[in-house]
Amino acid sequence: MKTLFSLIFAVFFLMAGAGAQAGLQEGIDAYGKGNYPAALKEFRPLAAKGNAAAQSILGFMYANGQGVPQDYKKAVVWYRKAAAQGDADAQTFLGVMYGKGQGVPQDYGKAADWYRKAAEQGFADAQSNLGMMYANGQGVPQDYVKAAEWYRKAAEQGFADAQSNLGMMYASGQGVPQDDKEAAAWYRKAAEQGNAPAQFNLGVMYANGQGVPLDMVEAYKWFSLAEAAVGEAAASNRKLVEAGMAPQQIEEAQKLLREWAEKHK
Repeated sequence: MKTLFSLIFAVFFLMAGAGAQAGLQEGIDAYGKGNYPAALKEFRPLAAKGNAAAQSILGFMYANGQGVPQDYKKAVVWYRKAAAQGDADAQTFLGVMYGKGQGVPQDYGKAADWYRKAAEQGFADAQSNLGMMYANGQGVPQDYVKAAEWYRKAAEQGFADAQSNLGMMYASGQGVPQDDKEAAAWYRKAAEQGNAPAQFNLGVMYANGQGVPLDMVEAYKWFSLAEAAVGEAAASNRKLVEAGMAPQQIEEAQKLLREWAEKHK
């Protein structure tokens, strides 16, 4: 969810009425600078007056202990107020709280219900989470077809986790026809956004020539990029690939890594 909070703020700003936008924007600006006391000064009165955007942000701050002691129960209180007004961000976060059992008893059924409310509004994070619930049979009957459908909705909005998961569905043939080319295409979309599981899986595809041409240089690159997050599995695969590469191939792979880092810094 690395881009989620910026997206949330954009949605919040659009939802806020003209009279509240100035205070809300001041709170957002303060939050962005890490000035949580100033942010709270703006968000609290707006939340108390029923502003759903401020309520949801305030819940987020309690959930993460930003400017206030971390308090999942208070986070849930504020999320619930905003969620009841149809705020998709708060509905999604409330789903997360139920899924993890933070501030409320763990309840996958309620988590799925809240994800669905936000997903039906087109919120990609909720769509991805609902897809995962269907894939794992948590709170809903396990249904790979529905999982793939919800992953696709989020993936088409550019949500990296959903793109990676949709790639895995195509690789395994769960919920969709097995198709290595489609799997590699979705892995690539997520991998280019820095999604480590997708980078690892794309490395596997290149190492085995599945859905893409056999290419050890590309395999080396993607395993290397995944290594920091995936750990030993990626490191071992990179070493295996490297053992069969010529020095000039290793040099080319390291050049690609530098170029990727420069492009994505």
